[in-house]
Amino acid sequence: QVHMVESGGGLVQAGGSLRLSCVASGRTFATYIMGWFRQAPGKEREFVALITWSSSSTDYADSAKGRFTISRDNAKNTVYLQMNSLKPEDTAVYYCAAGIIGGPRLRDYDYWGQGTQVTVSS
Repeated sequence: QVHMVESGGGLVQAGGSLRLSCVASGRTFATYIMGWFRQAPGKEREFVALITWSSSSTDYADSAKGRFTISRDNAKNTVYLQMNSLKPEDTAVYYCAAGIIGGPRLRDYDYWGQGTQVTVSS
């Protein structure tokens, strides 16, 4: 079982930056692929980024490439999402997720955090 809590969301102007954190409980954190997803009002939850357990591989949605960076610190049971050059269309609730399979699909993940709100003003 993995319990996760996100933080770092907030209100930022377009062009600004935010760093999201997700702290996970459980001694098996290092074995999971970690992902970030987001859900805007009235839209489906969508993939943002993922990172493998060893940080050897990452993947990003096209909307995140070049602006967002995912990283993890297994010693701290924490995964991060550094978001730069934020746009109003990045406004959403951001969720971290943990899964053995790990991929761009929601069903690839077994555990989810409660989400943190990111609002980008124009």
